[in-house]
Amino acid sequence: LLSCDCNYIAGLVCTLPELVPRASKTATMAPGMGLPYGLQAMLKEGHKHFAGVDEAVVRNIEACKNLAQIVRTSLGPNGMNKMVINHLERLFVTSDASTIVTELEVNHPAAKLLVHAAKAQEAEIGDGTNLVLTLGGELMANAEGLLRDGLHTAEIADGYAKAAAKALEVLESLVLDGTKEIDIRNRELVAARIKGAISSKINGYEDMLAKLVADACIEVMPKNPVNFNVDNVRVVKIPGGGLPDSSVIKGMVLRRDTEGTVKSAADAKVAVYSQGVDTSSTDTKGTVLIRNAEELENYSKTEESKLEEYIKAIADAGVKVVVSGSAIGEMAMHFIEKYGMMALRIPSKFELLRLCKATGATARSTFGAPSPEELGFAKHIGTQEIGGAICVVLQQDASLGAISTVVLRGSTEGFLDDVERAVNDGVNAVKSLGRDARVVPGGGAAELEMSRQLGEWGKKLTGLEQYAIKKFAEAFEVVPRTLAENSGLNATDVVSALVAAHAQGQAKVGVDIETGVPRDLAQDNITDLFSTKWWAVKLAADAAVTVLRVDQIIMSKQAGGPKPRGPGGDDD
Repeated sequence: LLSCDCNYIAGLVCTLPELVPRASKTATMAPGMGLPYGLQAMLKEGHKHFAGVDEAVVRNIEACKNLAQIVRTSLGPNGMNKMVINHLERLFVTSDASTIVTELEVNHPAAKLLVHAAKAQEAEIGDGTNLVLTLGGELMANAEGLLRDGLHTAEIADGYAKAAAKALEVLESLVLDGTKEIDIRNRELVAARIKGAISSKINGYEDMLAKLVADACIEVMPKNPVNFNVDNVRVVKIPGGGLPDSSVIKGMVLRRDTEGTVKSAADAKVAVYSQGVDTSSTDTKGTVLIRNAEELENYSKTEESKLEEYIKAIADAGVKVVVSGSAIGEMAMHFIEKYGMMALRIPSKFELLRLCKATGATARSTFGAPSPEELGFAKHIGTQEIGGAICVVLQQDASLGAISTVVLRGSTEGFLDDVERAVNDGVNAVKSLGRDARVVPGGGAAELEMSRQLGEWGKKLTGLEQYAIKKFAEAFEVVPRTLAENSGLNATDVVSALVAAHAQGQAKVGVDIETGVPRDLAQDNITDLFSTKWWAVKLAADAAVTVLRVDQIIMSKQAGGPKPRGPGGDDD
């Protein structure tokens, strides 16, 4: 009986296969084909896919928060330095957010969006990158709380977009009176406007550096300030001495001596060679058969005469200065000296390009007599001793494109690198002043006033977007709070005192990093450029909205190739 029942059951299974559950197979495999369903069938094996609030949105928010946390402590005059070692093992010790995020090589796709926003700020204004990253990270953190409360990402993104537009309107109302126009050639006024941008990088030297930058920029300022070119202000770092020993030199400064005995030239035509000034050598080996001493002597004379022919052709073209991007041969140097020309070697291709731009010359890739179109012109070029170092100074006529150089002195290369970044920020601030001279109160005053007015405006609205607007307003408080924290003050007390002062109508009051007492810092010329704040708020909000609108992350398998060697020296 038992065997009969077993045979009966086996027959049922054979005749009715559709009764046997097969969900585990059909969930992933196409019937009769052996292929996976859905996304697995569409993409190559090894891809990664994240979807939904918990997997995609929250992951993106965490990445942006972590990036913002890195640079946040570098905000303000008392911001901390970061020690970054890049993939080439080069050491950077800086508080400049643009340098930090560039050398970090951020890999997360969402955090890269925030980095792109910071780089856009750097390209547009040249300052305020830390504000973009800090504000963007705070907006993400506040959005995470709204997601936990049940709001949809679309509602948060729409609320953020409306809040950003309103914040920019409020920012325009905070412009200080009498700052819409400026005499861009007034040294004192320009130095006062750029003091805030420089103090955020080098605290304590902002007064001196602001005057140096103002002098350098006014020297090369065109008739129309809108056309001011930041490349016309160069920076040369000479270790030794102290920062007060720094100076501004009208002209382009190169940290090297001339090659020959001719040390100066005036109203000179300039020929630039990118490869070098010497006899050309063949790529393949050659054999020369010499039968006697006379042939040997003639062989060397032929080479000399040919080289002299080249140098004489250059001198006949009216050239007084020969610039080489590579080595200058001994025999070539002899003939250059013979014809009374000045020889200069510039191994850096970037400096070579700047010299070509300054003189109007075109770098030749082959050695020979230049055409008139390839020649440049220098009003005066000569050697000068600066801080114990022999430098070549090129002074150019204003009609040909004036150049000025800020010569920085300091104890270490790292310190000089940081000062150079501060000077570059100051030069970019002058460029922004030429386009829009308006300024707003500094020390977090503008951010706190935007926060207060946005919060009051959000309370009058209906709908779920008001919660996102309220969180957007709270995000602005991160600036005065961070300034207080980085200065060693009690952030809670400082922000509370500022909120109370702004509630009483004191819209210009900001954080005094020395005392912690709220006061109007505009009296000490501590202000921020309106254009810097405007672009920072816009780019941070755009980056936050873009990240919040992402609901899926799909990453293909990375391209093949051998893996890098492990720490033990063996390949995996």
